[in-house]
Amino acid sequence: MAELRIRENKIIENIEKLTSFLDAHSITWTLITKILGGNKKILKEIITNPAIKLLHSVGDSRLMSLERIKSIRPEIVTMYIKPPAMRYVPKVVKCADISLNSSYETIKAINVESKRLHKIHKVIVMIEMGELREGIIRENIMEFYDRVFQFSNVEIIGLGTNLGCMYGVEPTYDKLIQLSIFRQLIESRFSKNIPLISGGSSITLPLIEEEKIPKAVNHFRIGEAVFMGTSPLDNKKFDDLAIDAFEFDANIIELEKKLFEPEGPISEANIGHTQKLELPDGVRRSYRAICDFGVLDVDISNIIPKDDSVSFFGSTSDMTVYDVGKNKESGTTKYRVGDKLKFTPNYMAVARLMNSKFISKVEI
Repeated sequence: MAELRIRENKIIENIEKLTSFLDAHSITWTLITKILGGNKKILKEIITNPAIKLLHSVGDSRLMSLERIKSIRPEIVTMYIKPPAMRYVPKVVKCADISLNSSYETIKAINVESKRLHKIHKVIVMIEMGELREGIIRENIMEFYDRVFQFSNVEIIGLGTNLGCMYGVEPTYDKLIQLSIFRQLIESRFSKNIPLISGGSSITLPLIEEEKIPKAVNHFRIGEAVFMGTSPLDNKKFDDLAIDAFEFDANIIELEKKLFEPEGPISEANIGHTQKLELPDGVRRSYRAICDFGVLDVDISNIIPKDDSVSFFGSTSDMTVYDVGKNKESGTTKYRVGDKLKFTPNYMAVARLMNSKFISKVEI
């Protein structure tokens, strides 16, 4: 079985480094764990570490994951990071202390459920800032807050936005300063205190170094930088974070010298993905290594072979083929059946591999 190898110590180190970095800028943050796919063993290792006590909260987009986090550490503050489906409001209130919301009807239902359970549920209202994902329209903000402030068992603790996730709209000082202005207007009009402006994520981190973050923005929701050590703004390593917390290893289950081109009529029945390789002059065959994973497990565009001489050739549902050329190094055979091909996965690759029950997860 192919395996995702996980260095938990690197993840903890990144949490500690980010906490120190953000503290220096008076920013609190929520650790977003959705990349882990609710893996209870790994979640336990991370959220029971003392480093977690310094965070604002732990968030996820899957209720199952939040339930597991609460079962491991009931006192931890949890955040549901997408607007809840109405049918899941009872679960949200039960396992999340905070939720991100953009629908009046949903917040109304949360208030009813919270009242039934004698709880106060905290809400960050999401504002549409150009990404065209979740968020209320800016022109409707004052009316929206006027209505949600009426609820007895919902506490509005912040306003936030989500940038860079769908279209890749970059966060800018101008967009984030708008959130600061909205908070000032809301607090002035309604005589309410709104403690959090949740305007940041991994994509926003480089703006802190460039001093392009308004001082009022004081809360970030961070996943990718913790687990991958990178910011999606430029897909580069951020600060001195570790970028090797994950490695994907696949087993070579066949290795033969084969033609570059398929033989026979090509039908529409294929379910695989193939790559057209350039044929070296006079060469019709090369060595192909078949590995024990497929498109059901991960998108091959999200993993990079650690060996630069290895090239993707094709994949099906549960097997993937790589071209290893002459399969020689310094005159000796380079790969054999039973060896492994090693890959560097990106954020989306890790997320899919963690969710695949056919990929082994190994802590190292």
